[in-house]
Parts: sequence; structure tokens; C-alpha cells
Amino acid sequence: MNILLINHYAGSPKMGMEYRPYYLAKEWINKGHKVVIIAADNAHVRKIQPKIPLSFSSEIIDGIEYLWVKTPEYQGNGIARVKNMFSFIYQLKRKASFLAKKYRPDIVIASSTYPLDNYPAHKIAKLSGAIYLYEIHDLWPLSPMELGGMKWWHPFILWMQKAENYAYKHADQVISMLPKTQEHTASHGLDLKKWHYIPNGLNLDEWEKPAELNHKSKEFIHTLRSDYKNLVAYTGSFGIANALESFIQSADFVSPKDIALILVGQGPEKQNLMELATKYPNIYFMEPIPKNEIPSLLSQFDILFIGLQRQKLFRFGISPNKLFDYMMAGKPVIQAIEAGNDMVKESGCGISVEPENPSAIAKAITELTQKSKEDLVAMGKKGKHYVTQNHDYKVLSDKFLDILNVGKQRS
Repeated sequence: MNILLINHYAGSPKMGMEYRPYYLAKEWINKGHKVVIIAADNAHVRKIQPKIPLSFSSEIIDGIEYLWVKTPEYQGNGIARVKNMFSFIYQLKRKASFLAKKYRPDIVIASSTYPLDNYPAHKIAKLSGAIYLYEIHDLWPLSPMELGGMKWWHPFILWMQKAENYAYKHADQVISMLPKTQEHTASHGLDLKKWHYIPNGLNLDEWEKPAELNHKSKEFIHTLRSDYKNLVAYTGSFGIANALESFIQSADFVSPKDIALILVGQGPEKQNLMELATKYPNIYFMEPIPKNEIPSLLSQFDILFIGLQRQKLFRFGISPNKLFDYMMAGKPVIQAIEAGNDMVKESGCGISVEPENPSAIAKAITELTQKSKEDLVAMGKKGKHYVTQNHDYKVLSDKFLDILNVGKQRS
């Protein structure tokens, strides 16, 4: 099959997020299919942006063809980002006939977080006689409404709502990365016979021969290990949504002599968090490391922490890549998230506590540090088994293809 995947923010391990299109494409290519990823040359989630002379410039990355669309640069979530979105969508619609003829897709997937790409995806699919599929990442426009406080009558929200409804009406199949979106999608016109769940995943090959941890990080952790019996770590972005204040404040309730709390990463809240942490002698910060060193880094810690703000939006479930990395590392996990699903509890790989509660986080830390090494190893093995069975991209890519074949039969 020829698969055309539209994802505004698609990246690669070297460029940075987002990774899902890359890993799915790699698996599909290994199974004999041809894949083209269409993405914008400017995306806020990437560390490295492609440099292209003209719009619709093609580049091969690790055997995958990326077709880059030239878009205006932007920072943050203001009007410049909106202009970037509309530039991407306008150009795709204008070039729909060209794209249909050039790539002759059998499958066209709209997968850009926001739903506007469903318009060009459907148009390209109709012109080429292809199956048209919509992949839900976050629920838009509900996400900017509930997380950003935007009103339903805002023109941007109205545009997004119209696009979401359009997708549910016209898509041959809909894949949700969140497990609890059935009621919402049905309320906006989706026939639930078309609804499927395929969560985020990870590439197991990257864990078989991980890159060695850089010398500076290794030495730093070695020093901490000589001073503390237990190392409890968070790795990832330092944003408001990650609710890391509560992780830092949990230090009020744990032994500063036995337990070190470590935060690895970068983000807009880092300076504020470092200032908050100044009164705690057992809190440490590390710079972010390359993605291929993550397995080696996580192996150095005893317990891993993940948290999110208490948000109504999480009632639809979560599918965080960070959690899958933690589980794959075979380490006990403390999860401070209130959501429609709880993979930590389901797998038995750690302790779930209410979000933004420092004393509850500290209680979980204390409980885990008092367990035997054998109990902690057993807990970690449960998480690793769970993630390899349910979130391996080899498995997820096959599920995707099964759904595409269902769509072919129904069409």
C-alpha cells in the first residue's frame, strides 16, 4: 500500500518530537509498504527544524520520505501559530490534486493534533480513491477550551469544531490515541463502528542496545549515589502542566539524608522550579540528554516520577510516552495523575496518587523505599511486561494496518 500521513509536527529521533509518525512509518516500510509523511518545516515541538528552499521539498530520513511544507516561523501559542497552521492547511488543499497524482495513496491519514488537516486529507483521498482516516491525538477544540480557557464562540474554536465534526462525518475510520473518547466523538457525529483505540508506543529496538550515558551525567549520578541510598527522578519537560512543584515540595516529607530528588530536562518553568528548590538540600537538576541515552539514564535511578495537573480533560485518558519509557526501564513508578485510565495501577508497576499533592507523593516515595529490592524488581518487571505487550510499535503498526484493511472492506 501507499500510505500518505499528514502530521504538521512530525519529527524524528534526531530532530525531536513528535515521534509517532516516524516509528509507524518505519514499521510499515519494513512490512513492504511505501510511506510519505507530510509535515510543516516549522513546529514548536522540534529541537531541530528542516532547512528547505521551497515549499513541498522532499527529504529522506532513515528511509522515510518527508515532504516538507514551508510555513511561517512562530513561538508559543499566539496568532503566529494560528497563521502557521492555516498556511500549512491552505497549501495542502491547493496542492491536493498534485499530491494525489504524484503519490497515488491507498490510505490518507490526517494526524496533526488539530483537526484542520482533515479537509486536505479528505480531498486527496477522494481524488485518489483512497481510504481516509482521522487519528485523534488530543481532542480539539476541547483541549484549548478546557486547558486554555477559550470560549466556544471564539472564531478559532468555531473553526476547529467545524473541522472536528467534518472528520467524524467523512472519515472512513477514526483512531483514538486516548482510550475513553467514544462518548465525545459520538456526540459530534461519529458512528462508533468506525472508532478504534491505538495508544502511543515505543521502539523496543532502541532499548536492546542503548547509547552509553554521557560521561558528565554518569559522573554526576555516581556522586549522588555515594551520598544517597535512593534516587527518585523525573525526566522530561518542565512545563506548568507537569505539576513539578508538588514533586519538589514532597521533599518536605521525606528524609533529606537518604533520598535525593532529581529533575532531568528543560522547559519554561525550569527557572521557577530551581528557585523553589533552593531551600531543599536533596533536590538536584540535570540538563536534558539525547533521546538515545534515555534508557541508560533511567537505569541509574531507583524510582521514577510522573505527574500532571488536575485537569478535567484527562477524563478521556492519557497516553504519555514518558510513562512507557519508565515502564520499559523496569523501574517502580509513582504516578500523580487523575485520568480516565491508570496504566500504573493496571500493570502493577508502582503507586498512583492524587495529583498536585506533595504529602501523597512523599508517602509513595517512602513506601517504595521501604520495600525490599526483590519487591521493587518484581514491580519493575510488571511494568516492562505490560509495555512490551501493549505499546510496542511493531504491534501497534499491525493493529493500524488491520483497521485500514477493515476500512477497505467497508468502502
